[in-house]
Amino acid sequence: MEPAPHTILVHVGGDLVGDAVMKLPFVRALRHAWPEARVTWCAGKYRSAFAHELRPLTDGLIDEVIEEAGFDRPAGMLLGRPLGGRRFELVIDTQRGVPMTLLLRRIRHGRFISGAADFLLSDARPPRGYARPAGMVRQMLDLLELASGRPAVPDAPLAIDRETLAAAAAALPAGPVYVGLAPGAGGRRKCWPLENFIALARRQHAAGRVPVFILGPGEADWLATLREAAPEARFPTAGKDDTLAPSISLSIALGRRLAAAVANDAGTGHILAAADTPLVSLFGPTPAAKFAPAAKRLALIEAQRFGSEAMTAIPRDAVADAVERLLGGGG
Repeated sequence: MEPAPHTILVHVGGDLVGDAVMKLPFVRALRHAWPEARVTWCAGKYRSAFAHELRPLTDGLIDEVIEEAGFDRPAGMLLGRPLGGRRFELVIDTQRGVPMTLLLRRIRHGRFISGAADFLLSDARPPRGYARPAGMVRQMLDLLELASGRPAVPDAPLAIDRETLAAAAAALPAGPVYVGLAPGAGGRRKCWPLENFIALARRQHAAGRVPVFILGPGEADWLATLREAAPEARFPTAGKDDTLAPSISLSIALGRRLAAAVANDAGTGHILAAADTPLVSLFGPTPAAKFAPAAKRLALIEAQRFGSEAMTAIPRDAVADAVERLLGGGG
């Protein structure tokens, strides 16, 4: 096994908020692998949400973020060393473009890990017969395992401030069994019908549990309908004036208080996965192999199993049964 690196550089092209949320398991596993290392996150072309929206959440996980590092302007880097000649004991390149990887290899380093050109430019390679997984996060975790020589364990804690934790505890106090329901998605074609979520909420209430709707700004027009149809439910992401603009930190803090949750293929599903919430993830027109959340306990339900890619094909009983298995300790 290689000695633990003291300085690590992770290179990405950039991180929109949704991309960064999906990458949280990798960030947590990176810190778990090397608790004492100084981690530098480098966005070679664009901005990174880890320097902005997700900065508080990754305090203690990422020590430094470099944005717009200029790797899309290679001329200057051919005349001198990238990043001002800084040296890192380990560089993990998460993109696969060969010209970019050749530039990155000019960074002064001890070991260099990259999947570009079938790992031809990497200092370590996977065993013969390795098949690259479809999911971006699993690809990144494979690079980490290659670098560390150990399984990736994404359990380093995310940083959530006391005020946010207190707000989540006030919204969902200890005692009841809470089951989260996240009916939204970036496109309505990715949404399981709202009436199915309402029926599932009623079923949880009948079982003695408290349904909890996790809603974002895109679901504001559903709030009144849901309040009327499921009066027993909680709506902790709705403000006093029913505004829906929860922070990612609050959503994760709420997720930690849920016994299980159901979500479509959407950002909320990845946020709940980052909270380590046992999760039922619903997929229809998008491939689960590529976009499934990296939850520790995950039940995937794909509409194709029921003869169509339309979300309406997923039966209510299939989702309710998956919730029961998660609550009972199964998966």
